[in-house]
Amino acid sequence: MPYDNVSRVVKSRVSDPGAIEAAAARRVKATSLLGEHGRAMVIAADHPARGANGVGGDPNAMADRFALLDRLCVALERPGVTGVLATADILEDLLLLGVLDGKSVFGSMNRAGLAGSVFEIDDRFTGYDAATIAAMGFDGGKMLTRIALDDAATPSALENAARAVDELNDRQLIAMVEPFISRWQDGKIRNDLSTDAVIKSITIASGLGRRTAYTWLKLPVVDAMERVLASSTLPALLLGGEVTDPDAAFASWGKALKQPTAQGLVVGRSLLYPSNGDVAGAVDRAVSLL
Repeated sequence: MPYDNVSRVVKSRVSDPGAIEAAAARRVKATSLLGEHGRAMVIAADHPARGANGVGGDPNAMADRFALLDRLCVALERPGVTGVLATADILEDLLLLGVLDGKSVFGSMNRAGLAGSVFEIDDRFTGYDAATIAAMGFDGGKMLTRIALDDAATPSALENAARAVDELNDRQLIAMVEPFISRWQDGKIRNDLSTDAVIKSITIASGLGRRTAYTWLKLPVVDAMERVLASSTLPALLLGGEVTDPDAAFASWGKALKQPTAQGLVVGRSLLYPSNGDVAGAVDRAVSLL
């Protein structure tokens, strides 16, 4: 990130905090959640707020905020990228940098389930709420919804997620639910990415809230995506996660996107921190799948 851009952001935060709200008010909103290709391509960058800063062999890759913002700006400028998902600190930086015009914007809502903590399932809402998402003129909110049948904190986590779904639906904003069946293993939470577990997570998440007209799902790409995506009629965005084999990952994404409920991709680390360092190239390749 060029020094002048960083200096401008910091100067605004110090001497003119109201510049953030003003930038949100004048932002040109997206006319559609989907791009010209009829699919969404959302860049995700809400990992740091959960303490998940690692990418590949670098445990602090996403902790360099200047570098992260620079990569986000490169990604958001690529043709076919429709939006971004992040926490308030990052989205406000992007607003001050003026790079969110014409993009759909999703606020990350629950970040208290810190990576590696003993309370990881107790994923309370410490980020955006529906009222602020609406006030900022954003398009929706995302909630991580891990379902651990062996953890007594799960009912409260589901209750809080359902409340957020209700509050977003009441405002006609997208409630982006990211469900997993999760288990404690060797003192850490592990997401079960078997086909049957992902299907179970979808059937549970699809029933959250008193209405679902604006509920979308954010789902991992696993084996037998035909079965997975047939388990709900809710629109689904496919998440990328951290990719070790780019060719295999892109092939699996492309295949899953052929299913009728698949509406696009939400990808973060694998596009922002590709192994070859070419952010623009990685984003363009993902867009080509759409």
